[in-house]
Amino acid sequence: MAAGSSIPATRQPFKLILGSSSVARKHILEEMGLEFQVMTADIDEKSIRRENPDDLVMVLAEAKADAIMSRLNITDYQKEGNQPTLLLTSDIVVVHEGIIREKPTTKEEARQFLKGYSGGHVSTVGSVVVTNLTTRKRLGSLDKAEVYFHDIPDEVIENLIDEGVVFRVAGGLLLEHPLTLPFVEAVIGSSDSVMGLSKEIANKLIHDALST
Repeated sequence: MAAGSSIPATRQPFKLILGSSSVARKHILEEMGLEFQVMTADIDEKSIRRENPDDLVMVLAEAKADAIMSRLNITDYQKEGNQPTLLLTSDIVVVHEGIIREKPTTKEEARQFLKGYSGGHVSTVGSVVVTNLTTRKRLGSLDKAEVYFHDIPDEVIENLIDEGVVFRVAGGLLLEHPLTLPFVEAVIGSSDSVMGLSKEIANKLIHDALST
């Protein structure tokens, strides 16, 4: 399993690339005990539009994978004897009252999003795509969750906006943030899914992508 004599035998028998700069996704993979490197797709997500949130998150995750692969010399990953390398990409949107919400771009938009969640609920639709760069096998899956909120005070909303972190997440939704967490009434589904990456789905796709 080890790639070299200096690497412990307990190291994972494959290499993993996370195609995302998301702090939450990095944290989730670390919690899963996985070792990985990070590459970003740097695509214009706004140029890719779909009306159906299921279609949108899947096509975005695949576009991220394609963009990263276009910068790699894929033949390097296909040499005989090489450890398999997997590329994991994902995307998530928030759906509120039937409207897809991505990252807010202005303070007013973020304020509108968060006030809309207060005392209500939102759905999240996420995708996970795993591409085996060695075999070119690609697998993807969707995951959905719902979050119900208590009333969120205006002061809390303004503090979240002032911090600026809401502009880096879909729908401005920060489930795990200490300012937000006290006002989460219930989560139907997994919290890691709401944060951007389902551990269960990632595990399954990694396993399946490694099998012949």
